[in-house]
Amino acid sequence: MSPHPKPSDFETRCNAAYTALMWAMSRPGLPRDMPQSGQAPILETLIDRECSVYCETPELTNIARRTGAALIDACQADHLFFERLENAALLRGVRSGSDLHPEDGATLVLGADFGQGQNLRLSGPGVDGAVDVVIGGVPTDLWAIRDQTMRYPMGFDIFLVDGAQIIGLPRSVNVEVL
Repeated sequence: MSPHPKPSDFETRCNAAYTALMWAMSRPGLPRDMPQSGQAPILETLIDRECSVYCETPELTNIARRTGAALIDACQADHLFFERLENAALLRGVRSGSDLHPEDGATLVLGADFGQGQNLRLSGPGVDGAVDVVIGGVPTDLWAIRDQTMRYPMGFDIFLVDGAQIIGLPRSVNVEVL
């Protein structure tokens, strides 16, 4: 028997997803390739029995259930998964941490369309100057509500997913609608 067992396909996929997620947050606005399409690899990578999660779809809810995570209301969840966020006003109630524990802010995973929709300019930590992106498939008031509700270091992080690509928007990044 080999002293270094070969990782399973699941472990390999989760490792690839984790790498994409970390690079997406490290370099906001630059799309990263995921090991497969959709939000399932993100859920499988980030969620375990110590997390609380809200999933919009039955498919993702079933995956979350298998992780042992607590399935709870969107406003109380550590992680929120929306195939399509229809009402950005929901974000006003999402966990954003506190002065003492800013890390308690939620992580949102939202379906989006890259290359069509609103023109955005990102700046801040991890961005070399500014990065312009075009994001659609999310409510047009998402960015204004995000700006109104966040007070760094408190806030929430966002992963935007389009097929097998992901863009990370940490709470520290500034989003300007052009």
